[in-house]
Amino acid sequence: MDTIVQHIQGVPLNHYLIFCSVIFAIGVIGVLIRRNVIIIMMSIELMLNAVNLLLAAFSAYWGDANGQVFVFFIMALAAAEVAVGLSIVIMVYRNTKSVDIESLNKLRW
Repeated sequence: MDTIVQHIQGVPLNHYLIFCSVIFAIGVIGVLIRRNVIIIMMSIELMLNAVNLLLAAFSAYWGDANGQVFVFFIMALAAAEVAVGLSIVIMVYRNTKSVDIESLNKLRW
């Protein structure tokens, strides 16, 4: 039983930590560097998925289902973010004919 706790189905917990940290860092870099709204939304989704994977890994490591419950809540939040975000992108594209963040300055009064 001790080996199952230390290795989540053959993969140590620190590998999950490193992998999720790299995915989250790529998402943060995508949000900070890119100017395209669609790419920024994809980067936010990447960060949310990194957190989901880490919560599921910790949940399996500790043998508690609370982390998996939080994963479902984060997935619902991500779905709502996509719905609202895509509607905003469509409205911005209709007004500016671009999805570049710099073109949003044209929408000011």
